[in-house]
Amino acid sequence: MKGTMWYVLTVLTLLLAEPVKAQSLAGIWQGVETDTGEREPDATWPAELRLQKGKGTNLFGVLYQEVGDEPRVSVTFMVQATPTTAGMRLQHQQKLNETGRTPGSYWCEGSITFTYDPKLEKLTGHATYEPVGNCDVGTFTFYRVKLKSSAKVAAGIESSIRVSGRNVLWYADAALKQPVNTGNTYRTKLSKTTTFYLTQGFYPTRQSAVVPITIQVTGAAPAKVQPTPPAPVRPTRPDTARLDTARRAPAPILAPKPVVLPTVLFKLGTAELLPEGLPALDQLASELKARPLLKLRVAGHTDKIGEPDKNQTLSEQRAEAVKAYLVKAGIAAERISTVGFGDTRPLYASPDARNRRVEVEEVK
Repeated sequence: MKGTMWYVLTVLTLLLAEPVKAQSLAGIWQGVETDTGEREPDATWPAELRLQKGKGTNLFGVLYQEVGDEPRVSVTFMVQATPTTAGMRLQHQQKLNETGRTPGSYWCEGSITFTYDPKLEKLTGHATYEPVGNCDVGTFTFYRVKLKSSAKVAAGIESSIRVSGRNVLWYADAALKQPVNTGNTYRTKLSKTTTFYLTQGFYPTRQSAVVPITIQVTGAAPAKVQPTPPAPVRPTRPDTARLDTARRAPAPILAPKPVVLPTVLFKLGTAELLPEGLPALDQLASELKARPLLKLRVAGHTDKIGEPDKNQTLSEQRAEAVKAYLVKAGIAAERISTVGFGDTRPLYASPDARNRRVEVEEVK
């Protein structure tokens, strides 16, 4: 919620109680705050709340908020949480970033008590702010995109995929260039495991998340009745009748522009490579061996959790970890340079594990 001059953001620390498990509320929540006091009854502050599991039942994450008619005015707070009987209680921790600040303006801070509706994946919150300026109370409404139907469907059979969320938009690609559906239900036939990328049109912000939903496809599609084939034509050469059963080579990684290494991520707060990223590094090493004159720059990145100076050091260590792996795989060390950008170049709003990444590019 906005304060004195024209805007205030509510920062929170999340606290969940017993009947609702803390982990069940982890994820990305999108919505809005409205002023239920007497100062600005028609004002809105679009918001996004990102939570992940902490120690025990606690959650931690960030709250991002914009001024409804001026999205350049925004704030990001670090938050935490613990369970309550009906949902969770939130409270501010630390302000991470603020844009559009003017003299006399500020963001309200305090606590928010949320009620959780598991059927709608909805959070309804009542904020009680510290008495600074015109900060008093506010109301939050958040929705979360979550798969509500089975994550597995039979191949080739029309199925209904159901999700929660408000004003949901479905895309076939992460870049949101291929829309395929709108609403909470999508009836479709799938022949292979497919990932859809979903957004919510309910008070979107500049930080609005894209939520991937993966549907696994089991079994084989029903056999189609094939028409009687025409009489075969004898080939003029024996090798023209051969079937190409070789697997397609994976798409090359190296490019003149920076490329995010697929699946090469790190454990939170460390430079330790996750095992699922090693195949991509092996492919990268093979490409470097095939192009012995090429040199490579490896850039490390972190998410925004933690202190900026420590994140800078961590990003450099992550780039060095990738270099060390490539050198061990037989690539000359002098062909690889490294650089770290800390948390200054996120691809996704924090907290998001995909920001703990490495990018590579060709250098001359």
